Amino acid sequence: MQTALFAPPSPITKLNETAEWGTFRDSLKAPVHGWFTYPAGFSHKAVAHSLRNANLQLGESTVYDPFMGSGTTNLVARSLGFNSVGVEAHPFVYPITTAKMTWEIGFDAIHEQLEFVEKAVKAANKPADLTAFLADEFPKLIPKCFLPETLFELWVIRESLKTLNTTPAIRKLLQTGLICVLRDVSIAATGWPYIAPDKIKITSMSKRGWPTYHDRILKMAADLVDIRTKASPVPTSHRVLYGDSRNTIHQIDDQSIDHIFTSPPYLNNFDYADRTRLEMYFMGEAMGWADITEKVRTKLMTSATTQVARDEKKYSFTEEFKTTCPAEYDFLLDAVAQLGKLRLVKGGKKSYDLMTVGYFSDMFLILKDNFRVLRPNTKAQYILGDSAPYGVHIPTDELIGQIGLRLGFTHYETEILRIRGNKWENNPQRHGVLLRESVITLYK
Repeated sequence: MQTALFAPPSPITKLNETAEWGTFRDSLKAPVHGWFTYPAGFSHKAVAHSLRNANLQLGESTVYDPFMGSGTTNLVARSLGFNSVGVEAHPFVYPITTAKMTWEIGFDAIHEQLEFVEKAVKAANKPADLTAFLADEFPKLIPKCFLPETLFELWVIRESLKTLNTTPAIRKLLQTGLICVLRDVSIAATGWPYIAPDKIKITSMSKRGWPTYHDRILKMAADLVDIRTKASPVPTSHRVLYGDSRNTIHQIDDQSIDHIFTSPPYLNNFDYADRTRLEMYFMGEAMGWADITEKVRTKLMTSATTQVARDEKKYSFTEEFKTTCPAEYDFLLDAVAQLGKLRLVKGGKKSYDLMTVGYFSDMFLILKDNFRVLRPNTKAQYILGDSAPYGVHIPTDELIGQIGLRLGFTHYETEILRIRGNKWENNPQRHGVLLRESVITLYK
């Protein structure tokens, strides 16, 4: 049922079975889905439920995820017998998802290349001064996160993968497996996204690089067999695109999509670039914060203050947004003004005000593009969380619903999945605003 504009969240006394749909918990143990732990992901069960209730045609209908991430929507679409399109702007996450969508690789081919890597590991001569060697090979953070012998084995694996005489698909799968074991064997506390090398993870002290990698690749090969066996036999097509979902006009045709299921970034200051810092540093794709900013932060829609430079003029609402969404513009302008004042008296002086402007400016463009690609009489579903930076409540779900109406969607529905933030209720610096996670359904 459509709720009132900007209604405050209401307490939920009993959460239903959909409470975990906005989390990656269900997907962690699912074949292929769980290869790369992506805390910003969502449940494959939520996608399956959505697709099965969308009146889609097997082998004909196309599902789209404008925030593809780790590929949950696309994997489920392929499993159920629907075509899919996914767009991802994160240059490090994108190739991982392409590997997850490549199911045709045979077990024997994987095992053959794995034997080559094993020979390289066993034949490798450890440098006399291992500490100095590793310091030369990696940014300072990496040697702090691994035992030297383990890191050396991982380095040998990384280098051997570059010399494999194999297909790009197999190489990408083997590289994905290496990326996926890094946090398993790291002795540093590696939360999401934070990395704390001063906090030792005792459970990893006995783990070594090669055995862990070997087991992971065999598990990935078994996952491919599992997911192929259980998937719908209906032939389907899938496009995994590296790009910007704010404008896909040259990648996705008008009215070519039958259903959208996605989860945009939340307005909660989560830095998606920082999430992959450990992996990018190890793989040699970034050497420091400047690289992370240039290669990742600048590519993504605004959702973190680390993306904001206060001297940039782009953090202002466009005339199109103002005229298309006058009520939403007025509401956000007031919230932004409050945040601008609060940041001056808060520790860290975080730019939540400009982050909010950037976020909704980007979401406006994304929703506009989503409306363009959808066929008539279809719908788009978004898992979203509201936020309260510095205690100023931003009802993201309702705002997205209302902006969708302004852009041409006929109506929207809001379903609350769960209450968020309860675990921080004893934090004296935590605001007292009750937050929620919802599914917004926009109808075209």
